[in-house]
Amino acid sequence: MTVRLTLVSPAASEALREVRFDDDTPLDPAGVARAEALAPALAASATAWTSPSARCRATAEALGLRAEPLDELAGCAMGRWRGRTLADVAAAEEPAVAVWLSDPSAAPHGGESLRDLRGRIGGWLDALASASGPRTAVVEPDVVRAAVLHALGAGDTASWRLDVRPLTAVHLTGRAGRWNVRMGEPLRVE
Repeated sequence: MTVRLTLVSPAASEALREVRFDDDTPLDPAGVARAEALAPALAASATAWTSPSARCRATAEALGLRAEPLDELAGCAMGRWRGRTLADVAAAEEPAVAVWLSDPSAAPHGGESLRDLRGRIGGWLDALASASGPRTAVVEPDVVRAAVLHALGAGDTASWRLDVRPLTAVHLTGRAGRWNVRMGEPLRVE
């Protein structure tokens, strides 16, 4: 069976603009308006999911999706860094940030490592591959990166080389062990 999965990154929010580790802040009015304007650009999907974060749930709703929040699609748990900006954390814990940026198995913040995130998302993706037909998930940018790395069998350190812009779509087509990836398509109304 072949599954067609579209991963959509959430609309911009204050946390994204401030380069802040998400603390479940909601979308601002501009993010909601942008997602609502792009709703016609997203192909209909009978099955849709969302990361449990407020910004992903709000983006899915604004896009007109009836999406079920799934805990397994949560963004990386950032422990004590949650809600802080990267600049603040780097100033206070420079060696810890350096380890986190260079070692995908490190979790100096007390949360989840990027390798663990990739394993969790890869397991979800492989289980999904037994289904067929179109599926959509509005998920955090780090979840998009983890899914792409898993699909391509790329090394964990490549995560830092994938830029996931707000309201873009990544399409995965295939099944466990063999995925094709179409990257970073901006949602747009023709």
